[in-house]
Amino acid sequence: MNETQKAHSSALPYLQSLVHSDHPPPTSSLPPRITLKLAHIPCIFLLSTIMLHLRIKPSLVVLVCCALLPWLLCHCVYIIEWFLIQVIEDDRVNKSSEPFTTGVKGQAPPLVTTNFQVKDQGNASPRFIRCTAYNMPCTADMAKQSQVPLAAVIKPLAMLPPDETPPYIVDHGDGGPIRCNRCKAYMCPYMQFIEGGRRFQCGFCSCVTEVPPHYFQHLDHTGKRVDCYDRPELSQGSYEFVATVDYCKNNKLPQPPSFIFFIDVSYNAVKSGMVNIVCQELKTLLDYLPRENPEADSVVRVGFVTYNKVLHFYNVKSSLAQPQMMVVSDVSDMFLPLLDGFLVGVNDSRMVIESLLDQIPEMFADTRETETVFGPVIQAGLEALKAADCAGKLFVFHSTLPIAEAPGKLKNREDKKLVGTDKEKSLFQPQSGFYSNLSKECVAQGCCVDLFLFPNQYVDVATLGVVPVSTGGSVYKYTYFQAETDRERFLNDLRRDVQKPMGFDAVMRVRTSTGIRATDFFGSFFMSNTTDVELAGLDCDKTVTVEFRHDDKLSEDTGALMQCAVLYTSCSGQRRLRVHNMAVNCCSQLADLYRNCETDTIINFFSKYAYRSILNTPTKTVRDTMVNQCAQILACYRKNCASPSSAGQLILPECMKLLPVYLNCVLKSDVLQPGADISLDDRAYLRQLLSCMDVSESHIFFYPRLLPLVKLDGGSLPMAVRNSEERLSKGGVYLLETGLHLFLWVGANAQQELLSNIFGTPTFSQIDPNMTSLPELDNPFSQRLREIIDSFRSQRSRYMKLMVVKQEDKAELIFKHFLCEDKSTSGGASYVDFLCHMHKEIRQLLS
Repeated sequence: MNETQKAHSSALPYLQSLVHSDHPPPTSSLPPRITLKLAHIPCIFLLSTIMLHLRIKPSLVVLVCCALLPWLLCHCVYIIEWFLIQVIEDDRVNKSSEPFTTGVKGQAPPLVTTNFQVKDQGNASPRFIRCTAYNMPCTADMAKQSQVPLAAVIKPLAMLPPDETPPYIVDHGDGGPIRCNRCKAYMCPYMQFIEGGRRFQCGFCSCVTEVPPHYFQHLDHTGKRVDCYDRPELSQGSYEFVATVDYCKNNKLPQPPSFIFFIDVSYNAVKSGMVNIVCQELKTLLDYLPRENPEADSVVRVGFVTYNKVLHFYNVKSSLAQPQMMVVSDVSDMFLPLLDGFLVGVNDSRMVIESLLDQIPEMFADTRETETVFGPVIQAGLEALKAADCAGKLFVFHSTLPIAEAPGKLKNREDKKLVGTDKEKSLFQPQSGFYSNLSKECVAQGCCVDLFLFPNQYVDVATLGVVPVSTGGSVYKYTYFQAETDRERFLNDLRRDVQKPMGFDAVMRVRTSTGIRATDFFGSFFMSNTTDVELAGLDCDKTVTVEFRHDDKLSEDTGALMQCAVLYTSCSGQRRLRVHNMAVNCCSQLADLYRNCETDTIINFFSKYAYRSILNTPTKTVRDTMVNQCAQILACYRKNCASPSSAGQLILPECMKLLPVYLNCVLKSDVLQPGADISLDDRAYLRQLLSCMDVSESHIFFYPRLLPLVKLDGGSLPMAVRNSEERLSKGGVYLLETGLHLFLWVGANAQQELLSNIFGTPTFSQIDPNMTSLPELDNPFSQRLREIIDSFRSQRSRYMKLMVVKQEDKAELIFKHFLCEDKSTSGGASYVDFLCHMHKEIRQLLS
């Protein structure tokens, strides 16, 4: 071995130990590439010093440094991939085989990327509630020091997998649910029965309440009621009570809800094919209106209105031979022109309804009317529900900016010059207070609005979306709608929207034990006071995110409790109370707090907080605030919890390894850092959409899943790879899922056998990039790939349209936009660069 080789072998182990080991230690120190970039000059200086100390010629020092740099850069890729992919895979391997039991207080659930079964043993399933921290700080000072947000993402009516039992329904008869006399918390596993079972002490406020005679039961030797496990409210984390008439408006049992369909029949709507598609689909879809008993007919009544700049109401009474149209042209003072025959049962009026839906496309086929109204449409639906004395949902299919003379008229205010300025926030605010006031009236009546938009230009989603967002509804957007390519996506969204389980005229309240209280709420709802979340409609996809703050000290012995109670009317017209309970631990040591956090839920909260903040704060300030808070979280951990180490290393808590990469994805998202091709309507749409996303959906929304399609053996998915262009091979095919889109990226040198199995052609040039569905080929690979796509779609609340992207095709720019680890065209940092920036921020805080 010559002198240079000896020097190389002596210096290499030293550098390896300096920057990192082959396997990351438990403290998850910074990957080597990052350390190199953070301390580029010092690292080379150290290397040079060592080599010169070993009496190596100066000319060789430069050669060896250059030789080592590529090794260090390659070595870093392995470490970063370990961070991103292995964390998810480890959780999947370790936590998917055994059921997750909720009986252990303060236990963090598996990640949202893990497929697992839940057994309710006294705490709500993570499908209903996920917390940012399962170990709450005992004091406000400790919470402020850590800067970890204390919040819960609550999905009250979440759908459960077939192998999990839905919440039991408890009926206490005329007496109604048992409650605490003082704080009004509902009976739950946290209530302590005393005095032989004659009284119970509330776990939330410690008040003692008499047990009603009909509810009395003896206690066993442990102090538990002997019927504890026979009563869901004493042994389960989630359950429902049948509500009495005392819980109904005006002390009157509610009527079954109604669905009213408003179809825009202006020129653009007719020309795009939307009107014809909606009418044809409704004829079938009306057989699938929501019902609790699959064997029984739905009791939901329906009504139909078409509109452009006037409104056309239809009488579809069963006794009529043909539907009758009634036109309201004075939209400045909207009223309902008919009562009898407008809202009808589907089975009673089927023939008349089908006749109407056949006639509507023909009636407006030659229309030249381009102007539309929107405010009077909502007012008409509201008046119809008031007249029928029921709650319900409006399905509005709309295509253009409502510029016709009418209440709620809007102007085109799209101005991209304001993007990036202090005035940008005005673009996310509604043009006037008209729709906010209308929303308040809708919520009071239990009138939920779902809006399906088909725009070819600016429609001001920020304003049109106010009513849907405030009433617990949804906004769907199909820009440049084309019947051939977008029909499948729209119809799947519509079918799911009509059929999905939901409640109406809902009120939600979150109660907490002494020491903390709910202070802030995020989601699609309305609040007339500081405690009650009012939702005209609440479906199985909607979440309400709640932030908690201290108002006193918490005790490590008792922990902290929260109870979410939702009062709503079911689709059968029954008034019910759904209750979810959650108990978490409390800690006086920061290390315990950091040991039991959940990064995905923290990111869900951060993103909702940021997306709401842009209504009043410049986007750059919002981004800087998020970076600062994240840096404070990690600096606090480094200072108070981590073992001593070099300042050149970034130390991450075990459960927050992925916090920087996910935070960077939020920072460079289209809402906070848009590219030149992102419209204001798209940004407003995404901002509203995220406000009620659950944790699993926000996870995939910010960090899409990239799967290499090499081998699709058995029932397992291929292991995901990092979301970066450098992971794409010219010889491969990859599936990218974003939660709203599916991309199938095809490399220019993909194997002929692979192409034949997927597309039925062995030639790259013959693949049709305009296809939106894969051919059904008779081979195992094709069958398995289509199963994976169907499985992905079934997990999401929105139908994901498939887009085939050929390498170096123009559509590849759209695909690359979702490779969130790379530097974005809008100036967003790459993951590596952001880590460097984050490390710099942390070091400044520590110094």
